[in-house]
Amino acid sequence: MSQIDSIFFIFFIKTLDKCLKKLYNSIVNQSQRVIKGEKMKKSLILVIIVALVGLVVYNKVFIPKHTFSVVSATKGDVAVQVNGIGNVSSKETYNIGSIYGGKISNFTVNEGEFVKKGTLIATVDYVDLDNKIDELKSTIKKLHSDIESLKVDKQSAIVDFDYQEELFKKNEALFKKHAISQLDFKKFQTTKDVAKLKIASISSKIKSLYAQISQIQANIDGLNKRLKRYNIVADVSGYVMKKLVSNYQIIMPNQTLIQIVNPKDVWIATHIDTRISGKVKVGDSATIVLQSSNIKYTGKVVNINPINNSITYEREIDVKFDNLPIPFYLEEQASVNIGINTLKDVVKIPLRALSIYKKQQGVWILDSDKVIFKPINILAQTDENIATKDISINDTLVIPNPKNKPLSNGMKIYIKR
Repeated sequence: MSQIDSIFFIFFIKTLDKCLKKLYNSIVNQSQRVIKGEKMKKSLILVIIVALVGLVVYNKVFIPKHTFSVVSATKGDVAVQVNGIGNVSSKETYNIGSIYGGKISNFTVNEGEFVKKGTLIATVDYVDLDNKIDELKSTIKKLHSDIESLKVDKQSAIVDFDYQEELFKKNEALFKKHAISQLDFKKFQTTKDVAKLKIASISSKIKSLYAQISQIQANIDGLNKRLKRYNIVADVSGYVMKKLVSNYQIIMPNQTLIQIVNPKDVWIATHIDTRISGKVKVGDSATIVLQSSNIKYTGKVVNINPINNSITYEREIDVKFDNLPIPFYLEEQASVNIGINTLKDVVKIPLRALSIYKKQQGVWILDSDKVIFKPINILAQTDENIATKDISINDTLVIPNPKNKPLSNGMKIYIKR
């Protein structure tokens, strides 16, 4: 840009010089030849036009390209930050599947959908498991019917025993009076004992049937529990990030159907140079800017990975959102700034005043109507300001403009009012 300006200005001066010489020669020639003033008028008009063009170029091109804005340094507090690039990640990813194989149905959830804990995800075909449960329930009903029948028999046996016992007592009295023989007495005693044993036998059968019912009921409970496992439900609340099979597909035992991420587990896995990450600690505040937007989200450091990357020499620092943006996208890139300290009452200069001149970082300072480059050491840098000890708040800083002529030491400039 500077070379073009110089060439244009030189061209303008040479053109103006030629026009003046031509005018002079024209006047001399015309005077000598005593020609009418027509040509004189044309030459004069040409000089006026060239002069006007030069004036316009000077005011509209030369001066604007040498006109710059200026700012002043200020004093205040500056947050010392370290920054890094990371990706949206999750502390945990929950794999939801079935321990049984078979054909799945009712599998209607979609990726990106939010599901609550306990929501039915899909059903695995359980073949004839429900029929087996119905058969066992029928068996229990039959056993209960048999028990009721035995209870009636037992009651009858108790009545018979009471009768036989009464006969036994009467005949025992007669036997003691020698009214009946010992053989007849033994018959009454045996009949009574048989009636008593019949009661005990029926009671034992009833107890056995109750034991069978308990065993069958335990089998039913086990089958019901197994049947529930054929209904695949969400173990946690969260968003479905991946759907790995299709509806009516036959799956293998322990195969994963979907992957769920709980919003509470989402964070930014940030990779920061180990040389600048040493002062970062859990609980430090941070700002997050996702690649898909310019919104600044606040967050906090919640985890520092104890193992560094031996190839990139970076440390993974996990930053969690204070308020997670919904929807979120795993693996989306994000820029993270973590505040590790605050510099109190330091000189601050706008970031836009920073420049690089002869491979040095610094600022352009206005001295009268000329600029002087001053290298500086940066103590801290934010998105808007730089903290340094090398500048006074009385210094006037020139803002570089890529559309203007590049600044150089001693260059004369104009100040934009």
